[in-house]
Amino acid sequence: MAKRSKAQTEQTIKQILDEALQQVLSIGYESMSYTTLSEATGISRTGISHHFPRKAEFLIRLDANIASLFIHDLDFSTLSALETSWMKALGSHRFCAVLRLFFSLCGYSNKDITMFKAIDTARDTAISNLGSLGEGTFNDLLGRSAVILLSQGCGVEAEAA
Repeated sequence: MAKRSKAQTEQTIKQILDEALQQVLSIGYESMSYTTLSEATGISRTGISHHFPRKAEFLIRLDANIASLFIHDLDFSTLSALETSWMKALGSHRFCAVLRLFFSLCGYSNKDITMFKAIDTARDTAISNLGSLGEGTFNDLLGRSAVILLSQGCGVEAEAA
């Protein structure tokens, strides 16, 4: 078999990561598997595991992308704007999917995954732009979101199901 070029390898990795991001946000990290990725991409499970030997590596590689998606719809100009934009973003599947991912990873034993940047990036932006009141508002919104997601039956326990 001919050796693949660096460009072909990079394209394969991009294809896998694009699908992994889609699945993490649609079916959840726990439901995503080498099998679901293989079925969606047409790349063998062995081929996928060659590039990503541990499942946690998907989240590590996607961390910055997920963070960007999460803060995209948030307005950090004032406390009121942050709260309004957050509550509006709760209507977005993508925003809620990132929150569910965060909540499902809380207490996760894999140390590589505890570096989830989406929440930290948003909290740091709130602090940078709005000071300690921004941090308090952010923490309040995060807690309220947990209650909202749990009450809708699409919270952390739904991810594990």
